[in-house]
Amino acid sequence: MKLIFASGNQYKLQELQSKLNSSIEVLSMRDVGFAGDIDEPGETLEENAKIKAEYIHNLFHENCFADDSGIEINALNGEPGVYSARYAGEGCSFADNNEKVLEKLKGIEDRTARFRTVIHLIYDNQHYVFEGEVKGKITMTNKGVDGFGYDPIFIPDGQIKTFAEMTLDEKNSISHRAKAVQKLSDFLLNR
Repeated sequence: MKLIFASGNQYKLQELQSKLNSSIEVLSMRDVGFAGDIDEPGETLEENAKIKAEYIHNLFHENCFADDSGIEINALNGEPGVYSARYAGEGCSFADNNEKVLEKLKGIEDRTARFRTVIHLIYDNQHYVFEGEVKGKITMTNKGVDGFGYDPIFIPDGQIKTFAEMTLDEKNSISHRAKAVQKLSDFLLNR
């Protein structure tokens, strides 16, 4: 079974491929000849995932899926949320985003947060949505060198290491994206 993943993020693709059943072949946008970006004007993770999936589906008329993920921090009223990738501004780096979060949380005791992933699948012209979540807290400083995004400043509940200090297998056993991908995989294998 082949699916197009409506993302250019190689980190996400690597995580997906390590979690999905080997009978499911995931093609990146580059694999199918699309090198552009897809605008994400939605105000929720759900809207952005749907926008990206529909864009690629309308272009290639193939089964496809897209995800949108974000970190929601309680003390920041759910920020950065849907703006997680560009929290520190257009063209910002992962480090810029992490620095902005740590700066905004200076002196704040409540550091609880959650990572969420929403996957929007278009399969045989039908729409399906899968969600994964992991709760945790924001650290005081960056810790670890693996992973991407907010991984160096997020410790999942029940853990002592940030996502960036974990191996890919450790992260994939508990991450928000892994939970959503598992739901996607289970759905596809039961088709």
